[in-house]
Amino acid sequence: MVTVDFSRLSLGPGDRVLDIGCGTGRHTASAYQCPYITVIGGDLNLDDVQQARERMRFHDHCGVHGGGSWLLSVSDITCLPFGNASFDLVICSEVLEHIPDEKTAAAEIIRVIKPNGTLVVSVPRYLPERICWALSDAYHQTPNGHIRIYRKQQLVRLLEAQGVVYQSSHFAHSIHSPYWWLKCLVGPERTDAAIVNGYHRFLTWDILKKPRITRFLDALLNPLLGKSLVVYCNKREQDCLAEP
Repeated sequence: MVTVDFSRLSLGPGDRVLDIGCGTGRHTASAYQCPYITVIGGDLNLDDVQQARERMRFHDHCGVHGGGSWLLSVSDITCLPFGNASFDLVICSEVLEHIPDEKTAAAEIIRVIKPNGTLVVSVPRYLPERICWALSDAYHQTPNGHIRIYRKQQLVRLLEAQGVVYQSSHFAHSIHSPYWWLKCLVGPERTDAAIVNGYHRFLTWDILKKPRITRFLDALLNPLLGKSLVVYCNKREQDCLAEP
C-alpha cells in the first residue's frame, strides 16, 4: 500500500528522495514517477530489496517513471550509509513500529535531510492497531514484528525532538483495517479462511483498479478507521546549520 500523499509534497527536477525501510519498493516506485528526481530505496531485508529491484526494472521497461533515476541499498535505519543533509525528502513508511531503538532511527533519518527538507513518516494508527493486538497475540509477537503502538502526539514528539517541525497529518487505508481484524480473529498464520482470502482478493482488486466507489468509501472512513497515521514534517534549518 502507498500511504504517502505525493500531492502534498513539492518535489522538483534534481531532488533526491530516500525511501528507508522500502520493503518491496511501493513508495520508491511511486516517487520515481515524479519528474526527473533521484530516488533511493533502502531496506535491511535483502529479499525485499531484490523484489524492489524487479519492481523498478519493470517500471523502466514499461516507461512508467518521470525520467529520473533510482538506486537500491541494503541499509540499516539506525546507521544510514549517507552523509548529512543528503536528501530533499525522506519517506519512512510502516517502519518505526518495528525498531527497538526508535530514537536512533529517528535521529538518523532526520540527519540525512537537507535544510528545510521534508520528512514523511507513517505508522499503524493507534485504535485499529490496538484492536489487532487485542484479537491476537501472534499478530505482534512474530520475529521482527510490531513492538509498539504510537499515538499521534507520541510520534510527533519523537520526531520533533530530533530536529523537525510537524506540519500536517492524515489517516489512510480505512478499508484495510477490517482485513487485519479478520485475519487476527481467525489466526494470522491461517491460510484457509475463506472470508480472509476473499477480503484479500477484494483489496488486491482495489489496489489494481482504483475504482471511484472504493476511493470515495476509503476517504469517507479514513477519519474513523484509517489503518495508517501519516505525518509530514519539515527539518529546522538552524539544526542543519549546526551539523558538522
